[in-house]
Amino acid sequence: MKGLAMKRIGEIGWIEKEAPKCGPLDAIVAPLAVAPCSSDVHTVWEGALGDRHDMILGHEAVGEVVEVGSMVKDFKPGDRVIVPAITPDWLSIEAQDGFAQHSGGMLSGWKFSNFKDGVFGELFHVNEADANLAILPDSIPVAEASMIADMVPTGFQAAELADVKLGDTVCCIGIGPVGLMAVAGANHMGASHILAVGSRKDCANAARGYGATDIINYKNGDIVEQVLDKTDGKGVDKVCIAGGDVNTMQEAIKMVKPGGIIGNVNYLGKGEFVTIPRIEWGCGMSNKFIHCGLMTGGRLRMEKLASLVEVGKLDLSPLLTHRFKGFDKIEEALLLMKDKPSDLIKPVVTIKE
Repeated sequence: MKGLAMKRIGEIGWIEKEAPKCGPLDAIVAPLAVAPCSSDVHTVWEGALGDRHDMILGHEAVGEVVEVGSMVKDFKPGDRVIVPAITPDWLSIEAQDGFAQHSGGMLSGWKFSNFKDGVFGELFHVNEADANLAILPDSIPVAEASMIADMVPTGFQAAELADVKLGDTVCCIGIGPVGLMAVAGANHMGASHILAVGSRKDCANAARGYGATDIINYKNGDIVEQVLDKTDGKGVDKVCIAGGDVNTMQEAIKMVKPGGIIGNVNYLGKGEFVTIPRIEWGCGMSNKFIHCGLMTGGRLRMEKLASLVEVGKLDLSPLLTHRFKGFDKIEEALLLMKDKPSDLIKPVVTIKE
């Protein structure tokens, strides 16, 4: 089969590879729609996970089941499915401990384009199909549905990690597609004021549509000062980090109140250390909490998030600013994600409606 692969750090290309084999609990899926991610950019061009050779990229997809293993009960060939970016081993000790996304070791629930070939191939393998696939509702177009694989659950998890509650004032740092879903998640969880940090006009407009009450533009000055000014010097109750770099945690700590919580889902592709400012962290005694997490993945998560889209409570179309058609357009879409023009939020490639 054909797939778009990371050939080595800094290089991608189309390769031919043997089609994946189906185990008794597993499924083989053909993609219907896929979406490149900034994580793919970090992986290839920053070498964030280390070198990979001829590994097919991609972890955001909806697809059609081609084959299922002999022990799969709930899916059959021809089913249209949402495939989560994180596909844990649900029988693992880590899953029993409540952290399935780290089954087999830290980040090991993230298999696609990390430990095995991803979804930018003509076929791809899904482990534990009954636990890691979800039926795609007929009412959700495949392009929009591909956002449920990663952007929606990751963004919503930022708000969950921050434990957003009714009436909270929240700052969402970064308003790319994940950050926009953090805004939407905070809004769904009952936040009052939502301050969204970003500079691109299209992202700011989308953030307002998802519930942001204020836009903080880092090009207009220090974001901490702007947040404190907006909150009469009090700071915010919660912070969701969905963008930035190893220095962003410092800003989050400075703007959150004592007793506040920071929820981080940002993929730090480079840098050695995350610095915590001693004074603003109360010399270690501030009761300012830092929660970080990889999205949980799995069937139940996909079904619940799809239900929000299905009933009209979450519109994903504003995320999709650049749409492509055809399997051979995946490379163009990925390079667009790398170049990140000012009008880009998210590219998506529809292979089959």
